[in-house]
Amino acid sequence: MSHEIKVLSLGAGFMGTLHARAYEQIEGVRNVGIVTRNYSSSEELAGILSGDIPRFTDFEEALEKTAPDAVAISTYTDSHYHYVSMALQRGLDVFVEKPLAETLEQCQELFDLANRLNRKLYVGYILMTHPSWNRFTEIAHELGKPLAMRMNLNQQTKGDFYDTLYNIMQVQSPIVDCGVHYVDIMYQMAQSRPVRVHAIGCRNWDLVPEHICNYGQLQVEFEDGSVGWYEAGWGPMMSETAYFIKDIVGPKGAASICPEKGRSDDKDHHVEANTIIRHYAEQKEKEFVREDEVIKIEEPDHDGLALLEQRAFIDCIRNDTDMTSHQNRVMTSLRIVFAADKSLETRQVVEL
Repeated sequence: MSHEIKVLSLGAGFMGTLHARAYEQIEGVRNVGIVTRNYSSSEELAGILSGDIPRFTDFEEALEKTAPDAVAISTYTDSHYHYVSMALQRGLDVFVEKPLAETLEQCQELFDLANRLNRKLYVGYILMTHPSWNRFTEIAHELGKPLAMRMNLNQQTKGDFYDTLYNIMQVQSPIVDCGVHYVDIMYQMAQSRPVRVHAIGCRNWDLVPEHICNYGQLQVEFEDGSVGWYEAGWGPMMSETAYFIKDIVGPKGAASICPEKGRSDDKDHHVEANTIIRHYAEQKEKEFVREDEVIKIEEPDHDGLALLEQRAFIDCIRNDTDMTSHQNRVMTSLRIVFAADKSLETRQVVEL
């Protein structure tokens, strides 16, 4: 596909702004409109983008007036199913932020619809195109089996990020919202089918709904014997001490992501992964044969990561990419995190 790709954006929050700015940097791609719940919420993004970008509060009106080729959906999860369905049925390609929808059945239905209509449905797993996480996964494949994978993302709600995290938790738990990223990485590292999930959690912030655990952790077992642990806690009470753990341990050694900058209060900190420490397990006379290796990676900031992700989406459209692998990764990660939610509810191990 060589013609210009016109993109209509839904949502003008943090991620929606990143994606819209990214489109301006991709040759042959043009922003044609912004849709938000009210005009005031799109004013800042419209002022950042080049040209006079029309703004709308009604999705159908925006579709009619802008005639886009693709839509980028960066709204809250409870609206995804409706917007993605509508866009696909209009014959449009779709980028949508994770998680794809509120239930596994809805997610599969959307992928089936995209396949039936021969449209691209790309879900925003930003770590899929992250250079440091790709290198981290490659190292995991060199550590032998089984793997023990330890990851977390605890975040204090404060400042500009308060509303974002608070609003997400009105719809879903942190182990679902962010967990999809990290269990997908575990799946890529283990390269094995997940077989069972167990989760525990608690609600220790009274501003989130009663059925939502603002703190949770899951354990996932893979068919090859590998195991993964993921923890996510959000709220003003969360500790700053252990906000970021990213470790892999295998028979041949270990690897850990250790951000060079340390703790950061900006929104980049949860994807920052510029330093990997690789440990080699080989010993001679009870001493290690090799010193730990420090691997430095030049990585982009959040704007740069969004650009990599949107280039991948646009390339899928232009190259008519087979989306089977992408869909498998998304659905596998969703099966794990939705099973974790079920385990929280039933207090039982969930077999996949």
